[in-house]
Amino acid sequence: MGAYLLYRSLFGVPDYDGPGQGDVIVQVNAGDTTSAIAAELAREDVVRSARAFTEAAAQDEQRARSVQPGYYQLRLRMSGADAVELMLDPRSRVGQLEIKGGVQLDDTRGPDGSVTPGALSLISRATCATLNGASTCITPDQLRTAMATTSPAQLGVPGWALFDVTKADPRRRLEGLFAPGRYDVRPGGTARDVLRTLVASSAAQYETSGLTAAAEQSKFSPYQLLVISSLVEKEGITPDFGKIAQVLYNRLGDRVRLELDSTVNYPLDLQSARTSDGDRTRAGPYNSYLNYGLPPTPIGAPGQRAIQATLHPEPGPWMFFVRCQKDGTSCFATTLPAHQQNVRAALAAGAF
Repeated sequence: MGAYLLYRSLFGVPDYDGPGQGDVIVQVNAGDTTSAIAAELAREDVVRSARAFTEAAAQDEQRARSVQPGYYQLRLRMSGADAVELMLDPRSRVGQLEIKGGVQLDDTRGPDGSVTPGALSLISRATCATLNGASTCITPDQLRTAMATTSPAQLGVPGWALFDVTKADPRRRLEGLFAPGRYDVRPGGTARDVLRTLVASSAAQYETSGLTAAAEQSKFSPYQLLVISSLVEKEGITPDFGKIAQVLYNRLGDRVRLELDSTVNYPLDLQSARTSDGDRTRAGPYNSYLNYGLPPTPIGAPGQRAIQATLHPEPGPWMFFVRCQKDGTSCFATTLPAHQQNVRAALAAGAF
């Protein structure tokens, strides 16, 4: 940066000296040019002038162009050169959130005791930064309280889901409404604001996927299709999604209980391919061994492939499926005897 500092001293580019002080969060939007970023930094008093940043960035233009959309924790009254260096430091990027397909609201336990963070824990982590000595973290419990005590409409729940979400257990009402994907969360917001932003963004993704349009030609509502998609996501691996969706439709159409272990395990916060006899006989709205029809909410976040399989299932007469290979592949059957044979073979193979 020596040449840049000489340039600044000779031509009088308005600039601050040094690394600055205090903390500030600045957003880079998708498509922002270096000039747009510089203008925003000047507005926030991170740099004294937009030129101070653009001239410094020009000294390493290739790296400067690598700045990604998102939130950055910077300091006030920085030199242009220091602002460029700080923005290029990966540690300055804050508020990054990734939700994967199948993730539930709450943390879940695996058969080996391992814990998979749920959406609320992941969102909580994304809210964390330390600004001027104070933590911005919103705890999972604070997010859960905001979810349970704020009306769904105020949380950004779309009209096509509002009726079902309002009826749901307040502690689970936003299940499935955080679509898998990458998000940027601004540290320093309220729990309600964070939830509303994520729900609104997810709703737009679901609508783009064709969920609401498909419901117009289906006997299922968009929310019910979302629920079915979450079952597909939980019950198998991607190559089997289309057949699993068809099994669910066939059983729903014949008014046969779905009998899915995933729905039994859901309120227990368990990630397991099996259930106990006691759990399968325990009454509750998510027990698809005892209840007919769909559970009251999704049981996780369905990804795009699960949604597309739900909207375009693979045609077939199957009524049963079981995980029959260790890689998660399922075997399908049209009759109970054939299914029981698949189950015996799966047990012998140690598939679950």
